[in-house]
Amino acid sequence: MRLLHAALIATLLSATALTAAQAQTAPQAPAAQITVTGEGTVDGVPDIATLSLGVTTTGDTAAAAMAANTEALNAVMARLTAAGIGARDMQTTNLSINPNWTGYDSGTKQRIDGYTASNQLTVRIRDLAVLGSVLDAAIQDGANTLNGLSFGLSEPRPAMDAARKAAVEDARARATLLVEAAGASLGKIVSMTEAGSYSQPAPMFRQSADAAAAVPVAAGEVATTASVTVVFEIVQ
Repeated sequence: MRLLHAALIATLLSATALTAAQAQTAPQAPAAQITVTGEGTVDGVPDIATLSLGVTTTGDTAAAAMAANTEALNAVMARLTAAGIGARDMQTTNLSINPNWTGYDSGTKQRIDGYTASNQLTVRIRDLAVLGSVLDAAIQDGANTLNGLSFGLSEPRPAMDAARKAAVEDARARATLLVEAAGASLGKIVSMTEAGSYSQPAPMFRQSADAAAAVPVAAGEVATTASVTVVFEIVQ
């Protein structure tokens, strides 16, 4: 009888210990979370410009059109070099030659009325003080198309880092406002993802390059923007 009683007590103790162990190892419910996206913008004065210009010429033959184009573009590049633009800051971005299809002959086919050659050049200008005179010189020496002008920062990393920090601060401020309005407190960061950082370019333009006077240019400011998505825990 005593042995049976001892066995029952041992069984009860074992069951109690097992129940306590299971309670300790049972998974806890995940903490409530909030996901917010923060944005940061830093304005800066640009110190570099990117110009897209080109020469378009026509000729009775493809060879004649390309020869005229080559002569004109060589003159433009020579003037850019004289203005202080280095070889590393000039790059051909598009070169084409196409027939000019006009009307129809006595049959059913279109006929070719000469050829058009086009050579586009992308130029980086590191001294904005000479930008207007560079534009003027290029136009006078044969560049007859302007496809775009944008401004930027030669060293964008500091502005990007500042925008990233501002984005994180914005995300925390938004999350704090929402959580405290709900009567809780903001907890630790669970995860963080950068959505992207970029510099907003200055407005671009396209126009016929027939101006004879120096071209007025205003650089304005460049806005560098960053965006981050942050997940915070909510402390109830």
